[in-house]
Amino acid sequence: MNKKNIFLWTLYDFANSISTIVFFLYFSQWLVIDNGVADIWYNLLFTGGTALLLITAPVVGMIADKVGVRMPFLTTVTFLQFIALLGVSLLVLFAPVSSGVIFLAALLFLFANYFYQFQFVFYNAFLKELAPEKLRGFVSGLGQSFNWLGQISGLLITLPLATGAIVLIGSPGRVQTFLPATIVFFALSLPMILFFKESTKFKKVNINLMNEYKDYVHNFIVLCKRPGLGRFLLGYFFFNDAMITTVNNFPIYLQQVFKVTDTTKSILLMGILVTSAVGAFVSGWISDKIGLKKSLLFILGSWIVIFPLLASTTNFTYFTIVLVALGFVFGSTWTVARAVMVYLSPPEKLNHAFSYYTMFERFSTLVGPLSWGLITLVLVDLGSLRYQIAMASMAIFILIGLFIVKDIPERVSSR
Repeated sequence: MNKKNIFLWTLYDFANSISTIVFFLYFSQWLVIDNGVADIWYNLLFTGGTALLLITAPVVGMIADKVGVRMPFLTTVTFLQFIALLGVSLLVLFAPVSSGVIFLAALLFLFANYFYQFQFVFYNAFLKELAPEKLRGFVSGLGQSFNWLGQISGLLITLPLATGAIVLIGSPGRVQTFLPATIVFFALSLPMILFFKESTKFKKVNINLMNEYKDYVHNFIVLCKRPGLGRFLLGYFFFNDAMITTVNNFPIYLQQVFKVTDTTKSILLMGILVTSAVGAFVSGWISDKIGLKKSLLFILGSWIVIFPLLASTTNFTYFTIVLVALGFVFGSTWTVARAVMVYLSPPEKLNHAFSYYTMFERFSTLVGPLSWGLITLVLVDLGSLRYQIAMASMAIFILIGLFIVKDIPERVSSR
């Protein structure tokens, strides 16, 4: 294993998660709570990003497989994400709030989230060359641990800014957090962009974009004939749906159900992230010992129990205790799922396969956010109870996903 490349790979995830957690926590509240935008419109931002990913990621993934390299694509998407985040940061910090400013900031956030997800088409595919099969669970867990540690760091860096203890420029509060998080993300992502050495070389091939789109559906059908891969992607669509939707709405849930301060939200999220980092690391090690499929099924079964437990209470102490368990499971999920995707995918089409993995991850946000948004909209007369109902409903998606992936194979030939 190339330890330098593994460090750069994990540092990139660390960097990206700093901006992700800050925008996830504070931009959602700036939009919905501070400026009165309905929950469903916030959730539709993720649906819009999904639509863009649907028409671009698989084709670009196929092109990356043909030319044989990933870094040029990862570098381009990273720069575009930085520009979008910078645009949001400057708008909310300096522009007087108006409907036009809110719309433009929301649109830029949509693109930032789109580029963030696009990165993982290439980033996740590096896992195959970073570690041999027997150690991929461990390396995947290491990367996911750095993701959670990056999120903890993002919260710690921006908490004094969010509470008004430090004001860099302009109005105090949540708007102060975005620009520092964006700058730190970009600075820490540069080492991978500059110094990561791919094991493969660029291949000069003729690319016809129109033909690539014509082959889109055909290649997907061929890919899904790989034993267990189509079944896994379909199951992933459902169980990831529940988790992503909950993550995106979590700050709003805390505000509407428990009325806690931003400081309490940040401390609570840091606690979750600490246990998530531990869960990511430990699950990677355990999955290498007992098998990835068995680990995945146990994790999904845990989610089916956790969602109803979270939704059943308005007691903040009890809620916090359940969140500790959630942290371990949360950290384990993507560690194991990513490693499962690697062994199910054909090695020569890994970028292409991960483009669908990323697409299904985002495509699931077409259904989950709509479900959550409609529940909170239709049941508005129930007050905060509507959010508890929305939370409990996420267990249904996990159950469907578990039922689908339970029949994937333990191992697939690399041929």
